[in-house]
Order: sequence, then C-alpha cells, then structure tokens
Amino acid sequence: MTSLSSLNKYFWKYKWHFLLGIIFIVLSNYFRILTPQVTKYVLNTVEVSLEKIHTTPNAAIKSNYDPLVKSFIHNLTIKDSSFKTKVLYSGIILLVLGLISGFFMFLMRQTIIVMSRHIEFAQKNEIFNHYQKLDTNFYKTHNTGDLMNRISEDVSRVRMYTGPAIMYLINLAATIGFSLYYMFKENVELTLYVLSPLPILAITIYYVNTIINKKSDKIQSLLSDLTTNAQESYSGIRVIKSFVQEKAMLGFFHKNSELYRRNAISLAKTEAIYFPSMGLMIGISTLLTILIGGMYVINGSINIGVIAEFIMYILMLTFPVMAIGWTASMIQRAATSQRRINEFLHTTPAVINKTPSQKIILKGNIEFENVDFIYPHTGIHAIKNFTLKINKGEKVAIVGKTGSGKSTIAQLMLRMYDPQKGKILYEGIDIKNIDLKTLRSQISYVPQDVFLFSDTIENNIGLTLQTNEKENIYKAARDAVVDTEIDRFAHSYETMIGERGVTLSGGQKQRISIARALIKDHEIVLFDDCLSAVDAKTENEIIGNLYNYLHSKTAIIITHRIFSLFNFDTIIVLQNGAIAEKGTHRELLRLDGLYAEMYYNQQKHEKNIAP
Repeated sequence: MTSLSSLNKYFWKYKWHFLLGIIFIVLSNYFRILTPQVTKYVLNTVEVSLEKIHTTPNAAIKSNYDPLVKSFIHNLTIKDSSFKTKVLYSGIILLVLGLISGFFMFLMRQTIIVMSRHIEFAQKNEIFNHYQKLDTNFYKTHNTGDLMNRISEDVSRVRMYTGPAIMYLINLAATIGFSLYYMFKENVELTLYVLSPLPILAITIYYVNTIINKKSDKIQSLLSDLTTNAQESYSGIRVIKSFVQEKAMLGFFHKNSELYRRNAISLAKTEAIYFPSMGLMIGISTLLTILIGGMYVINGSINIGVIAEFIMYILMLTFPVMAIGWTASMIQRAATSQRRINEFLHTTPAVINKTPSQKIILKGNIEFENVDFIYPHTGIHAIKNFTLKINKGEKVAIVGKTGSGKSTIAQLMLRMYDPQKGKILYEGIDIKNIDLKTLRSQISYVPQDVFLFSDTIENNIGLTLQTNEKENIYKAARDAVVDTEIDRFAHSYETMIGERGVTLSGGQKQRISIARALIKDHEIVLFDDCLSAVDAKTENEIIGNLYNYLHSKTAIIITHRIFSLFNFDTIIVLQNGAIAEKGTHRELLRLDGLYAEMYYNQQKHEKNIAP
C-alpha cells in the first residue's frame, strides 16, 4: 500500500476537486438518509389514524428525528393538517430529498471522477516523459509489450483507485456513519441485533480479498507477457509468414492466453463467493429487523414506522457494505499496478545530464581518448583502447566486419552509452559535461536500423523542422536520391507510411532516413551503415550528392563497404573493437592488410554480380 503514497502529489494538485467531492458525497448521503425518517413519520401517522389515537404536537416533535425532519413535522402539526395532507406533503418531501441527493451525487461524480481522469492524464504523461529519459540499455533489457502494459493497463487500474475506489470509500464511510448514528439514536438494542451479522461479513471480506490480491498480481504479470507476445508477433509478422510459422506462433500465444484465462477464471470464481455472502448477510439483517422489531411493536416499545426505517437503513447499507470488498480489491490492484509503475519511475537513467551542463556550439572537432566500452547487458567488450582525433571539416570512414564495434562508436558519439574508461571530447569538452539535448540536436545522424513513423513521407523527412518547409524537404529527398520514387506514389509526399515503414522497400526506407538527416544543416554528420540496402548505381549517386553536401562539414561514415570514390581524410579499420589499421585509401592498400583484403573481396564480388 505504501506504493500508492506516490499519488499524493496528484491529490494535492487537484485538492479542490477532492475536497469538493468529499463535501458533495456527505451532502448526498445526508439528504438520502432523511428519507427513512420521513417514511417512519408517514407510517406512524397511518398507525395513529387507523387506531384513532390522538397525540399532541409536542409528542411528534420529541421523536428521534433529524432537526430538518423535525422542522417539517412541526410545520404540519401547527397547521393541524389532515391525514391526507400529511401523506401528500411527505410524498413531496421524499421526492425533493431524492432530487437533492441525486443532484449532489451528480456533483460528486463531476469532481471525484473528473479528478481521476486528470490524474490519469498527468500520470501517463509523467510515465511517457520518463520513458524517453531512460537509456538505450534499459530498452534492450525490457520488453516493449511490458512497457505498453504499464502505461495503459496499470495506469487504468490506478485510475480506478483515484476515482471510483476513493469515491465509494468516502461514500461508504458517510452512509455507514449516518445510518449507525440514527439507528443507535432510535433503538440501541435493535441496532445491535440487526448489525450482528456484519462482523462475520467483515471476516469473509478480509479472507476473500487476501486471495484476490495474490491472484491479481499473477494475472497482471501474465497480461504483460501476453501483450509482449502479441506485440512481437505483430512487429515480426513478415518473418512469421516467410517462415510459415503462423501455427507455431498461434500455439505459443494460445499457451500464454490459456494460462491467463485459467488464472482469470480462478479469480472470477473467488470473487463470485463475495456477492452471495454479502446478499446472505444483508438478508439475515433484514429478517432480524422484521422479527425482533415486530416483537418490540407487539410489546409497545416502538412504533411500526421504526421497522420500516431500519429496513430502509439496511437496504441503504447493502451497496456500501457490498462495496467494501470491491473497493478493497480495486485498491489492492491499484497498489500492485502502482508498484509496477514505480519500478520504472524510480529507475535512474545511466546517461544523465550533469548539473550544471554546458550548452555549446559544435564546430566539428571530436576526440576519443583511450575509450573502452563493455555492453552492460551482455558483457561484450565492444571497444578497446580506441583513440582518434577528428578535426573540423575532416571526413572519416570507420570500416570493419560485422561485430567489430563500428556501430558502438556511433552510440558513444551520441552518448547513448557512457564508456567505462577514457573520454570523448567535443571542442575539447568532455561529452559528459555537455547538455544532452544540445549535443544530439547538433548531429545529423542516420542509424543502422532505420525507423520510420506511421505518418506521411513528408512528415518523416521533416521530423526535426519547426515549420513545414517543403522546399527543404524536397531538396533533402533529391540529395538522398529518393525524390523520383516518391513522386511515383499516388499521393507523392503525402503518402502514408505503414508501421515502421512496412510499405516501403529497404532501400527506400534508408534513403528517406538519409533525407531526414540531410535536412538538418549541422556541422557534424554521422552515418551508420546507411547504404547497405541500395544498389551500386544509386549508392554512387548518393555518395556524389553527399560529397557536395559534406564539403565543409565533419563527417563520420560507418560502413562495412568501402567507398573508393569518396576522398576520406582518414579511414579506420576496426577489428574486435580495436583499431587494426589507420590511413588513407591508398596508404591502406599499400599496407596490404585487412583493408586491402576487404577492398579486393568487394571488387571481386561486384564483378561477379555485374550483368
């Protein structure tokens, strides 16, 4: 339950909604609780009329009524109203009390439930904002389905606590408080008899809710697994279809779904015990009211109206008492969900801004000093004693075979990770002292794994633009040699891209990603193996465009291919995370080492596939 204390900041933020909601709940219950007393007065009046018993006005006023009801009875008495008039006015009062109670109930929901929606909105924004601050390693060690489940299903369960659970809990306290007060005021002995089944009811509720809480925790965990299973299947649907694994994936999903179903049904059966037990106890209380109350009427200790009053109190208590278990279950589920949410909210990103951090203008001077990096989630030593100095305007290629550590260099340059040893400097300043937003917003980056949003081509290319600068978008598309293909689409730049660019070819996705980077006119350009899916002719055309674009910029091009047509100032050959060779294209060919081997193998391969 301590996990729910993290929601107190929201209750304080929306304190006026909360306080007004409490007031409206109390007022709604106060006017509703007066109806049994008016009903008692009507029945007592009928009883007096039938028995032809004449009572003085004072006798009616001295009965155990609320001051508001006493005032109503007093007005009828001093006017010496007839029996029919009293019943008529009493009926009108019951209708008015119902309307007033209903009005305050409406206001109650407009404050408490609306407050819960505000909290849900604020909490989802808080979680999403925190998700964006978490480092790359976090996303490599957590499932997307689980992240989605916590921001949707878990937040919804928490909302049930901040709204309905809180509302029913306060309503329960108000109803029970008013009812018990007037019941004890009317007849202590009858009240004790009537309420005697309630302790058994409380024990039943406690026992059932203990079981419910344990099962709810398990179900929530299984739901996360099921969501993750579905999300991964949807994302990898092309792989599933190409390997004809639909049946296998359905079987896997069916297994997880069946486990969730069995546990959900088990929980439903446990909860099914609750409602009949509530009905049984309430029924017993009603029977006791009629039986013992009837004996009191026969003995002359109470009027017949008291029995009706007590039965109405019992009926009023029915829903609040039944809601005890429901409310407790909602609170326990919310506590479980909030605990899951807090796990991530209390996760501190491994990469954070130092205080204070520097906001500098990047000119293109970059330096690596004895950098070592080991991936925390796998233990792979990706970069070893990497030292490199890049001056403003230089063009550097980092080449190597798969797994040599090329892409890790890009991740370190963007500070997606921090190296365990060594330093990375921009303009002579340690990257850890530079503001993250300032750093990343000044580097044009094309990732190895292209990601496109489910939006138009135009919006994907102009992702970083503050305004819709169409000419810049068109120019970037031309430089990336994708403009002609875009124009062939039915809706041109307004064509909607499917999820993760599923409607485009691999080469089209890469070139749109390149266009998205080229539209950012920054001094540092970082391309991570971004031409692997394009043909040789298109590749040469893009390289030619890049050469003009990168004229005065610092460029780091990471690739497993060798661009002999591009005049690099330095080429770095990586092997097992360390620099194996370094030099210009001609120097490395003369060295006749790894680079020369890669170059000649590439030349041989291109000749074999040439028409």
